Amino acid sequence: MTQITRRMVLRNSLAVAAAGSLARPFIANAAASTATVWWTQGFVTEEDSAFKKLVDDYQKQSGNIIDFSLIPFAPLNQKTVSALTSGNVPDLIDINTDVLMPQNAWGDKMVEVGDVVDTQKDAYHPTVYLATQYYNNMSKKRGIYIVPYKTAVIPFHVWNSLVEKAGFKLSDAPKTWDAFWDFFKPMQAKLRDSGMRNIYALGMQCTTTGPNDGNNLFNHFLIANGGNGIVTKDGKVHLDDPQVKEAAIKAITYITKAYKDGYIPSGALSWTDADDNNAFHSKLFVMDFDGTISTEVAIKDRAERDQVTTMGLPLGNDGKPIPAQLGVAAAVIPKGAKNIDVAKDFMKYMIQPQVTNNYLKEGLGRFLPAVPSLVKSDPFWLGHPQRKAYTTEALLTDTVPNYPVFNPGWAEVNAQQVWGSAEADVIRNGVDPKVATEAAFKKIEAIVAKYPIVQS
Repeated sequence: MTQITRRMVLRNSLAVAAAGSLARPFIANAAASTATVWWTQGFVTEEDSAFKKLVDDYQKQSGNIIDFSLIPFAPLNQKTVSALTSGNVPDLIDINTDVLMPQNAWGDKMVEVGDVVDTQKDAYHPTVYLATQYYNNMSKKRGIYIVPYKTAVIPFHVWNSLVEKAGFKLSDAPKTWDAFWDFFKPMQAKLRDSGMRNIYALGMQCTTTGPNDGNNLFNHFLIANGGNGIVTKDGKVHLDDPQVKEAAIKAITYITKAYKDGYIPSGALSWTDADDNNAFHSKLFVMDFDGTISTEVAIKDRAERDQVTTMGLPLGNDGKPIPAQLGVAAAVIPKGAKNIDVAKDFMKYMIQPQVTNNYLKEGLGRFLPAVPSLVKSDPFWLGHPQRKAYTTEALLTDTVPNYPVFNPGWAEVNAQQVWGSAEADVIRNGVDPKVATEAAFKKIEAIVAKYPIVQS
């Protein structure tokens, strides 16, 4: 868990100030060179426009060419897997860090990029810097294999207009985890009585499909119940810890009971990551717990968007603050890339704080900077209530990396939807949550056994 201190903020502010004169390419080329780049297509068009502008600015200053392709999220994942398997790779990939990085770093398929990342080491959020380090099974040590440029967390999204229509006030919401979720349940009956017959209280992704939302939901329930020690930064998995097991049982129990009690739409068991967003926009439920503020940004009507309140995490069930899992988006250079120098130079340019800040702001702030001092010095990030709640959760309170950073087996745990399958067993087959937890732990044990980590 990372605590932001006054000294850390001051240090980062000085680092950003020092970087102010460096908004330029880091190498001078005698002749133009070209790097092939695969980048994730934006959720909103403004994100694509911002990336194109960034590329154009870099090309004008460097003389290098960035031959980029903007590819939707899922097809980019597939294309990346195919390229890494065949060895026919581009020079730079905007990679899905949680899904594709851990095993490919493990398999020695990535170029180390510590020389790039260290240009901003003092400015990065400490959780971000920790999340750059993956275990390589060939070298038997951790190395820096990703260049982070943006971050995200999971906030709550609440239709405040529906809360008030049901006769409640968000200011009355309890401060602890389970009680906070419980607060919304009575609103369902009130709203149905008012004529909204198909509305639900909770947009809870107890899904077996994923890839991200169901795992994110379970992880935060686990952490809220004291189970964050399930995997530690040394890569060890602690399935024999009674506190971890109890936290997992409590998480599965709460999620499945909410579903069986009728507070979650029945289709949630097969939701993809986009389905809860669409359902929220249709006002199928009062509140959702989902990554980034894409939910809000996608609402083009300003008056309607202002009906949504974005909220950070409540306290854990023990009344203590809980850390948010801080997701890190990053680029990688795959081994076999032909223009490594240009790829590195482009990323050195991009991760300069003021360059990244402009890029993310032009993309409507759906993702956040990886540098805490930026959000304190630029009013954009804390000036709007929705961004303020989101930004505070991510960069101004305690955070931890996502678990696949620590152990590559966890990426496979997520891919196999171990937790969603456990929840489905309870819901569909009447399995006791304790039994479902034991079965999930056995699956996890078998998966992580394939990824032994040598401790140095």
